Amino acid sequence: MQWLAHGFHGEMKYMATHGTRRARPAELVPGTVSVITARMDYLPRDTPLDDWQAVEFDRLTRPGEAIVSVYARGRDYHKVLRARLARLAERIAEEVGPFGHRAFTDSAPVLEAELASRSGQGWRGKHTLVLDRSAGSMFFLGEIYVDMALPESEPVTAHCGSCSACIDVCPTKAIIAPYRLDARRCISYLTIEHGGPIPLELRPLMGNRIYGCDDCQLICPWNKFAKKSALPDFDAREGLTGQALASLFAWSEEDFLRFTEGSPIRRIGHERWLRNIAVALGNALRAGESGAAEALATRAAHPSELVREHVAWALAQQPESASAATPAQTAGWPSPTT
Repeated sequence: MQWLAHGFHGEMKYMATHGTRRARPAELVPGTVSVITARMDYLPRDTPLDDWQAVEFDRLTRPGEAIVSVYARGRDYHKVLRARLARLAERIAEEVGPFGHRAFTDSAPVLEAELASRSGQGWRGKHTLVLDRSAGSMFFLGEIYVDMALPESEPVTAHCGSCSACIDVCPTKAIIAPYRLDARRCISYLTIEHGGPIPLELRPLMGNRIYGCDDCQLICPWNKFAKKSALPDFDAREGLTGQALASLFAWSEEDFLRFTEGSPIRRIGHERWLRNIAVALGNALRAGESGAAEALATRAAHPSELVREHVAWALAQQPESASAATPAQTAGWPSPTT
């Protein structure tokens, strides 16, 4: 509640609206006695596990390349995980008979990370995400609220130790203290949840990230042990990996809807998509990327005031008037703390 009182949730008003119900399962779903938690790995099947973090960091050093968060490159996880939870509930019913239940996949005001950590899925890292010694943090969380008593799982011990890599690497310094995130500064929040203009002081820090940000997970030593998904659903779809910013900026709304069908990206809409890419193109222009100005000029008279303003800002980011952004650092990997 203190986190909400400080306004760190930004425009995510549902978090404040539901108040204590988020922390009290029986108030959110009357009759709930226990909560079953689950997780699902999401690294694409072709991920090179020996150096996948370095590969992703390297992408961030290419100013003209559009970076979409790893989790969003495949199918919308809500649909995949929801179907799996439904099947799990069916299997439980086959064993115990009909029972009251409701599944959640980041689809309601549920304290997912807290429930996961309390039930032994992992511990809360300093970036606030759930970490597991054998799988890192590259997994989705889901829950089934049930109306029957189940044995409690024991929470696991935290293993972050003195490591502060996630805090240090955050481009916008959104992790303001260990275990405390100011969502209003988080690139994932800014590119996905935030609907208005992106704060001017944060735009240069966003680099080429157009949907989400993985930096705090990429630097985490425990993600050396991240697992690949066994499902094709999370394989990166064509058009969302290794693409030029200018190419994605040229998408019409029809293109956007077609290429993001079944993707979590679709929820932000074409206007925000262009807003995000305009910022990235501005940063690319500052870094001397050829073609950035030409791409931006094509949207200078866009019907949306939001898009026009971000394009105007981006066009003003000339190399002679602003210094190039500092490339992501890939050296000096921290070691897991036991």
